[in-house]
Formats: sequence, C-alpha cells, structure tokens
Amino acid sequence: MGATEIVFVFVIYLLFFGAKGIPSLAKTIGKATYQFREARNDIQREIMSSAKDITDSAKQVRNEIENAAQLAQRQAKKAQDTLEKSVKPTPD
Repeated sequence: MGATEIVFVFVIYLLFFGAKGIPSLAKTIGKATYQFREARNDIQREIMSSAKDITDSAKQVRNEIENAAQLAQRQAKKAQDTLEKSVKPTPD
C-alpha cells in the first residue's frame, strides 16, 4: 500500500469512527502488515527450499550419468583390449 492509499484510508476511518479509533486502526494495520510479511517470507522460504531440492536432484542425476559414462568407457576399453589380444598379427 502506498502513502496515498494509507492517507485515504486514514481520512475515511476518521470520518466514520473518529479520533478514538486511531489506535485500533494502527494496531490492525500493523498486524496485517506483519502477517503479510510473514506469509511472504514463508513463500520465499518454500521457493528456495524447492529450488535447492531441484538443484540437488539435478546434481545427483548428472553424477549418475557421469558414472555410467565412465563405466561404459572402461568396459569399451576392456572389450577393445580383449579383441586386440585375440586378433594378434601373425609373424612373417
């Protein structure tokens, strides 16, 4: 809420309830502002937590893919070595 809106609400409140109600208005506005900030902070925490979970999952998947690729390379090298040993050139 901007300053203009606050002044407008304040003037309307004064017209309807008089000066005696100003403390209760201020208290209500304060509580509403606090609750709004808390809700905003809760949402931000939830978003950050979800983002961290997604990042952690992506890292885990990347590590698993890298491990699988390394295993495939080792197995291909073993197969190549085995094939080279079994097909030895004949001496002339």
